[in-house]
Amino acid sequence: MSLSPVISRYIIPVVLKLLYASLRISVTQPLHQNQLRDRKAIILFWHGKMVVGWLFAKILFSPQKTTAVVSLSKDGRTLADTLDQLGFALIRGSSSRGGEEVRRSIQDALDHDSIVVMTPDGPRGPINQFKYGLLRLASKNNYSLVFAEINYTKKWMLKSWDQFEIPKPFSKTFIKLHLLELPDFKSEKELHTYSTILSDRFTHA
Repeated sequence: MSLSPVISRYIIPVVLKLLYASLRISVTQPLHQNQLRDRKAIILFWHGKMVVGWLFAKILFSPQKTTAVVSLSKDGRTLADTLDQLGFALIRGSSSRGGEEVRRSIQDALDHDSIVVMTPDGPRGPINQFKYGLLRLASKNNYSLVFAEINYTKKWMLKSWDQFEIPKPFSKTFIKLHLLELPDFKSEKELHTYSTILSDRFTHA
């Protein structure tokens, strides 16, 4: 469902900031820019956790530039409007639409010292499954993947493909950061196996 640009650009960003400010956030294994110095990093969280994920990544790496990868769908347009207002640079597209151009844009953003932020199971799922293209790109170019495991003590869960979660105001939020070091994949079979291992590891993250 596509929302009015007025809502996505001016109302949703304010609501997200107010909700985020109310949460009691606890971060384990915190990362700092210094730990990623001279490393090109992509920050990841599941599509269903984006209410907190986007702002968390933006704040964690401030004032470093952050670039969000957002699909070309109508829902993606709404998200892009919101993230633009939150200060993200944007890359529009996905593995299924404009995949090669998206990969080049990600490489360009990382080459210009931006942190790239994206959902590895977006924009259409399957839920909690790492896309092969992302892992192939990161492994080939020696990019660092940082996965944010996000959990809430109190939340609403929507009946959507991604089981979209909205934390209740003032709830405790636990975020655990995982720095993923990828192997040099020798075959597509190795890549697919590793994708399954990562997906299983973070299925309930």
